[in-house]
Amino acid sequence: MRKITAVAAAVILRPDGAFLLGRRAPHTFYPGYWEFPGGKVEAGETPRDALVRELHEELEIAVLRATPWIVREHVYEHAHVRLHFFRVTAWRGDIKDHVHAALSWQRADAVDVAPMLPANAPVLAALRLPDFYAVTHAGEIGVATQLAALARALDNGLRLVQLREPALVPPQRGDFVRSALALCRTRGARGLVNGDANLARDAGADGLHLAAMQLMNLDARPDFPLVAASCHTRAELEHAARLGLDFAVLGPVKATASHPGQPGLGWPAFQELAGNLPLPVYALGGMARGDLEAAQASGAHGVAAIRAAWGQDS
Repeated sequence: MRKITAVAAAVILRPDGAFLLGRRAPHTFYPGYWEFPGGKVEAGETPRDALVRELHEELEIAVLRATPWIVREHVYEHAHVRLHFFRVTAWRGDIKDHVHAALSWQRADAVDVAPMLPANAPVLAALRLPDFYAVTHAGEIGVATQLAALARALDNGLRLVQLREPALVPPQRGDFVRSALALCRTRGARGLVNGDANLARDAGADGLHLAAMQLMNLDARPDFPLVAASCHTRAELEHAARLGLDFAVLGPVKATASHPGQPGLGWPAFQELAGNLPLPVYALGGMARGDLEAAQASGAHGVAAIRAAWGQDS
């Protein structure tokens, strides 16, 4: 069996969402290909230690904030690598490159450099996911109220929505989903339908969000541009990864109004369950935008919310 080489990779993010890529120099493996900065984890180092060292050596910057994100494996001709990706959002010093042929700031929805290292294509897709995932509950607050709240949230920058309406009867649910998706399209947002693949397909949704039971009954990824799943255990998260889902939602992290008396996981348990996975994981359960920093420090891609998404958190 080929030895697996651990690598630390940095998604260096500016406040405007742009991230840094470097073009590999001549006389290296894959010369001319674009990559995320970083390098091999040396003996005795943690991936974060390696990240800090590599960014100092390669770019002359001191890392001030780096949060764990996803871990992906890839088999190249010359090596089998395990890439530990971190999001670096604060650093000290001006970036001065010492190893790449060129550097370029890029945006996930408009990458204009090529070719990329093969291992990084799924990473670019994951970077298109926003850090906030809203979940509707029109069955609780009323269809008109929910659509109005959705329109306001979209105008304020919401870009990813799960249409989860088990309390609505089928004709009403279909009408709601179509109206909500129409709002999303006019604002450049993406909408996923919860649980109902036929409705998602008929309504032209951007994707499908699976309940945990649905997830565990599948042996292949559903045929949608975006597929996500609700998870509560490590086994469910690992199955979502095996199927190649785009992201998962894990919770509840905190106690919630929808599950009274049920304690939340807490951040240490969330980090243990969600760590070292190849797909982004959102934290759910009592979440609001104010929880984003704690969530990302614990390895979450972002937070998902029901009431807080519509200004109804207490």
